[in-house]
Amino acid sequence: MDQVAAMILAAGKGTRMKSAVSKMLHPLLGLPMLSYPLRALRKLEIGRQVVVIGSSGQEVIDGFSDWSGVSFAWQREQKGTADAAAMALTELEDFSGIILIVCGDVPLLRAETLHELLLRHKQTQAVVSVLSAVLPDGGSYGRLVLDSAGELIRIVEARDASPVELEVCRINSGIYCVEADFLRQALAEIGCDNAQGEYYLTDMVAEASQSGRKVVFLDVADPDEIMGINDREQLSNAEMLLAVRIRRQWQSAGVTIRFPEQVTIETDVSIGMDTTIEKGVSLKGKTVIGAGCYIGEGAILQDVYLGDRVRVLPYSVLEHAVVEADAQVGPFAHLRPGSLLREKAKIGNFVEVKKAEIGIGSKASHLSYIGDATVGNGVNIGAGTITCNYDGFKKHRTIIEDGVFVGSDSQFVAPVRIGKNALVGAGSTVTKNVPENAVVTSRSRQTIYPGRGMAARTAAGKD
Repeated sequence: MDQVAAMILAAGKGTRMKSAVSKMLHPLLGLPMLSYPLRALRKLEIGRQVVVIGSSGQEVIDGFSDWSGVSFAWQREQKGTADAAAMALTELEDFSGIILIVCGDVPLLRAETLHELLLRHKQTQAVVSVLSAVLPDGGSYGRLVLDSAGELIRIVEARDASPVELEVCRINSGIYCVEADFLRQALAEIGCDNAQGEYYLTDMVAEASQSGRKVVFLDVADPDEIMGINDREQLSNAEMLLAVRIRRQWQSAGVTIRFPEQVTIETDVSIGMDTTIEKGVSLKGKTVIGAGCYIGEGAILQDVYLGDRVRVLPYSVLEHAVVEADAQVGPFAHLRPGSLLREKAKIGNFVEVKKAEIGIGSKASHLSYIGDATVGNGVNIGAGTITCNYDGFKKHRTIIEDGVFVGSDSQFVAPVRIGKNALVGAGSTVTKNVPENAVVTSRSRQTIYPGRGMAARTAAGKD
């Protein structure tokens, strides 16, 4: 939208959060609070977005420095929302069109709602359009004051409202569409004669009405969208509402979520059709799950890619890993960053994999550690196998080629290579390269002492 720019008011101190971290950076389902209104604006293809920042502004700049089309304006002193808008205008001096003003602490606001507000603003040829909501109790929100014809004539802040005005149920969200030229004129006229001694942006409504300009309002269908976040309880409430929205989105897309209130799906997660998610699952970051997958109870996936028909069994933890189609992980398995499981590979219970590639159809079913390794296709790794990758100073790789059979309780002291189709005897400690199709054992020779077992010891103890 070339003729629309946006201001995001994010300069508040957020003192009720009781945090050393900027309120705008507190996360909801994996993303900082400010990213939600910015994403809504991005969906509308609004190219110029000015974020007004205050005392923790540098943190915000650092957190969003890679966002294209976003600039920052400082509000050094907290003089009110009109002053914040004036600071934003310094970044829009050459702009003439519609300015969409939103708050930085409304993470539930939908792009569709902003689009509806913009359409109403254009269709009515208004100079100011206000996004409003009807609530049973307006609380600390400003109230919309209408004339006898139902036209909006002003907004009164709760602290300045009379008892009669406080009974009004239609409240101001703090979200507006304003013609840029009118906004510049109105800001020059706004004073600070009010209960807080601040410059209220809401006063532009009375300025427009009194000069005979068109002012309209739009009631939001879901008042939760305009919920502002001022403390930790409100943050938690908003996150729960957002979580419900995300779960319903994926259920509508063909994903089965059992006991959904016990499942966490973060904002940037993607899930394929016919996937089933059991209770207690957490899907985090930019996790991508293919079609027809199964995610077992209590599993945690962080920035993971799963191909189609992957099975992740209960209580497995996967981080920054790739699992190709038809593979299986778990139960109680751990894929650490850099893990790659090829098609039909299997990592079983109490197996940990780190910076390792497991080839097509290869298996490590029980109680093993595979780190800094390349495992070929069709390899069987027995229970209790360890790649000894760290010598106390550096990490080294183990390479196990196609078709190798590794007996239980084997150790590979890296760097070491095991050739194709080799057989590693159970209990071996392998310190040197093994050629193709060879058998390697390194355990000590078994010695048997007949007649000296437990029965003999018991008898000896009675003498």
